[in-house]
Amino acid sequence: MTELAGVTWRKSSRSSAQGNCVEVADNLPVGVGVRDSKDAAGPVLVFSPQAWRTFLATIHHPR
Repeated sequence: MTELAGVTWRKSSRSSAQGNCVEVADNLPVGVGVRDSKDAAGPVLVFSPQAWRTFLATIHHPR
């Protein structure tokens, strides 16, 4: 499990104004963390740097 103490979270620029917010922590030593801002103590998905780059490339340039 990746240690998340001291991680800096930021809201996604694509989060909605209705409170449907995704937060991203890109300062993890092992990759990028993603969580639901409404449940800060809840689960966190951690993506490897390569998986995160692939995800971003896919959503920016869908097939």
